Parts: sequence; structure tokens; C-alpha cells
Amino acid sequence: MDVFGRYMSAVHAGAIAHDAAQEEVALRLRELGREIAPRWCRKPSRLLLRFGLARRGEPPRGMYLWGGVGRGKTFLMDLFFDCLPGDHKMRVHFHAFMQRVHRRLAALQGVRDPLEEVAEEIAAEAGVICFDEFFVSDIGDAMLLGGLFDALFRRKVILVATSNIPPGKLYENGLQRERFLPAIALLEENCAVVELRSPVDYRLRSLEQATLYHSTVTADTGELLKRNFSELATGGASIAAGGSIDIQDREIEVMYLDQDVVWFDFGAICEGPRSAADYVQIAKMFHAVIISDVPRLSDAALDAARRFVNLIDAFYDCRVKLILSAEAPIQGLYAGTRLAAEFERTRSRLLEMQSRDYLGLEHRV
Repeated sequence: MDVFGRYMSAVHAGAIAHDAAQEEVALRLRELGREIAPRWCRKPSRLLLRFGLARRGEPPRGMYLWGGVGRGKTFLMDLFFDCLPGDHKMRVHFHAFMQRVHRRLAALQGVRDPLEEVAEEIAAEAGVICFDEFFVSDIGDAMLLGGLFDALFRRKVILVATSNIPPGKLYENGLQRERFLPAIALLEENCAVVELRSPVDYRLRSLEQATLYHSTVTADTGELLKRNFSELATGGASIAAGGSIDIQDREIEVMYLDQDVVWFDFGAICEGPRSAADYVQIAKMFHAVIISDVPRLSDAALDAARRFVNLIDAFYDCRVKLILSAEAPIQGLYAGTRLAAEFERTRSRLLEMQSRDYLGLEHRV
């Protein structure tokens, strides 16, 4: 079944509400999928890639899908990705992708044209790349992207991306933005720019209807959290129970994982050797996070309490939408004295993070 068929099946099954703007985008993605498959989904050899013979002819233009928060961009892109045949494709959060690029460039120091080498590795892995939450705020990323996009497009890689802003506003007011303008031009040349004009923020609707802080943990709490997770996740084959994610080259166990929603047990995320930088990376990777079984914090477990403070700071700054189950209400969550001043800020932020104004903010990556 193609993208449009799967979208309409979800509508008819009552899994999602019909949205005319989403339907229009689903039709456009169906046409793109037909142009791509199967020719551009075959995995070429590295030798053919090196000599530019892997993909003859001009590839179809990809798509840069932008629009307001919670309009269904990621959901539609994930349907598109799932419908592409084979495994010569990549679906990745843009922030995580750029971290990978920086790591490879560091490992290739001393190599001639390392960016070309990285692009060749990526093209060998995927003929189609789907970026979620395309957003540029880091000058290091901005300076790289023009060269990286040029190298990928020369290798006839097709890009599909979601973003909250049009290409022309990427890295707006950033340092040395003029050096980023070629990247914008390449995006606009190689991707159809499509705005998803849905008037409804479905993510906000789900969050407003959810209990965001469970201070009385019962036998039903786990099922409620599962329901919250399912409503926030894009769904499909991307949802995984158990496993782990790599953060700063260390593994963190997860209870459930989707492309941009994750559920942690408190012990996994706050009782191990975690730094503030870990929490910033998590905050940039996931728009929504569930943390279950938060104990009443005290000075007896000061390190865990301090990590929780750092976690809330990172999530608040990146506007992550947070759902918690805890042993105590917010005002009584910390019973110690050594972090009294810091935890006042944490209490205030936890309360604000449940407000409609906060829930309506764009995820900041």
C-alpha cells in the first residue's frame, strides 16, 4: 500500500482525523514515492559511486515539508519512508545526523577532502534520506552544509525533510549566514518546498487532554503512560519496546522508543553516570519524553537529584514536552536541603511545562 492508501486507511479506521491539508501532502508524497521506486532504492557499489556511475539520469526532486508544530509532518514523512521498498534508505533526526557527520570528520583528520569521503559513505548507505526536524542553529553545521549537500546531490541522493520553517528562514540572523546561503539554494533546487497548511495542532490537542504529572502511582498508571506514548508517537514499525539509545557514546536503556518520542525509567536516566550534555542531546533529539517512577528525591541520593535538576533545565530550554509519574507531587518532590535553591527553579519549571502556553511552543533543536 502506498502513502496515500495508508493515510486513508488510518482515517477510515479512526486512528487519525481526516485533514484536507494532510491528504494533499500524502498525494504528493505518493507521486514522489512512485518516481523514486524502485530505481533509486537500489544499493550501488562503492566503486560505482566513486566514479559517478551508480545512478544514471537525473533523480526526482525530493521534498522539504514545512509547517507549524503538531500538523502531522513527521507522521506523513514516516508513512512515506515505510512505503519505500528495500533498505537503501535512511530516516534520521537532523541533529543526530549532524553529530554523526562531525564525528566522522574528526576521525578523518588528515584525509584529503574528508567531506567528500563522508558524503560517499552516506550515499553508499542510502539513496533516500529523510530528515526530521531540519533546523540549523549551530555555526559549525551551517558552515558544513553547503559542501555536504553539494556532495550528496552530486551523488544523486534524494532528500525529504520536515521543518517548522521555510528554507529561506533557516539560520536566520546566524553568524556568517552568507556562507550558508548556498546550502539554502541547493535545498530549493533539489527539493520541492511544500507547506503543510493544516489549521490544527494535533500534538497540542493530545497533550492538553493528557495528565502530564502523575503524582499518585497506581496499577493503572503504566497503562495511562502507554496510551500517552501511543498518542504522541508517529506509530507504525518505528515504535520499539525496550532497547537502548546511544548518547555521547554511552547507552541508555529505554522502555519505549519512537522516532521523536522516548520513555525512560527514572533509574536509567538519572541514577547512572550522566552529564548535563547528555540531557541536552536527548532534549534536541526528542520532542516529547516520558519518565516513570520518579522517587521522592533527597540528599541521600544527591547525585540523582542533581541530575534531575539538570535534566529539567535542558528539557525546559529545548521546549521538550514532558510526562512524569512520580512518588510525590511537585511541591514535595524534593525533601532535602542541599539543592533547595536549585530545586525551586525545577518546581517552577515543572509547573510551567504543564501550561498551554508552554505546550504550544515549538521544539527547539
